[in-house]
Amino acid sequence: MSKQEEASLEKQEQNIGKVEDVVKKSELVLEKEMSIDGSREITITSLKYNPSNPNSKPEFVDYKLRETPGMTLYIALTKIKATLDNDLSSDFVCRAGICGACGMLVNGRPQLACKTLTSDFENGKIELLPLPTFKLIKDLSVDTGSWMKNMSMRVNSWIVANEDKKVDISKIEEPIEPKVAQEVFELDRCIECGICVASCSTAIMREDFIGAVGLNRVARFQIDPHDTRTDEDFYELIGDDDGIFGCMSLLACEDHCPKNLSLQSKIAYMRRKMVKV
Repeated sequence: MSKQEEASLEKQEQNIGKVEDVVKKSELVLEKEMSIDGSREITITSLKYNPSNPNSKPEFVDYKLRETPGMTLYIALTKIKATLDNDLSSDFVCRAGICGACGMLVNGRPQLACKTLTSDFENGKIELLPLPTFKLIKDLSVDTGSWMKNMSMRVNSWIVANEDKKVDISKIEEPIEPKVAQEVFELDRCIECGICVASCSTAIMREDFIGAVGLNRVARFQIDPHDTRTDEDFYELIGDDDGIFGCMSLLACEDHCPKNLSLQSKIAYMRRKMVKV
């Protein structure tokens, strides 16, 4: 073996040694992060701000805690409030993705905390912010209820029927086709979490825009045969830039909807109907 070959082999061995050192250091770091039961330490950074307190100023606070198997942000925030900061505000009711109360920005994306696993974040760093477009109550809590109430009143979110179609509980309810009933039920799966509104560029720019949730609601009553309103009636409710013509079709509402509703297809359906009026 020539001296040149020996030098090359020696250099390769040195490089291998360096790689092994890096691997060992990485393993040591990983061991520090992992506890005896195999969990890791995660960092949740949350906005803290109380707009009703004149002395309160917006700030970010870091919370470090051990991750447990199957931990969701709901569990993590509950643990934080129980052991680290009982002043932190966030909203939860069902923790099953049904009530829609726990919507928040998770690393910039609107999501339900109860359906978001902390294990989905490889680096263990999670930043939480309240949903935009809604009135901030405190920290991560926002007032979606008032917004949804105003939207419901704006679009007349109830069955409107003529005298001959008014409900008479002494008679059997008028049947409808199963296919139509399924379409109505599909739109009724909306949980009014506000995530579609928070992810909508138009809603952020236009305070009075009713959002995908409002347009979805109108579509639900438009296809319901129990409702006797005409397309002209619905046009009076949503036929402007704060309604059906304000949507820019960027698809963010559908991309983030936790119930996977086909929001854009229904918005397109209503737009076609309203253009013909």
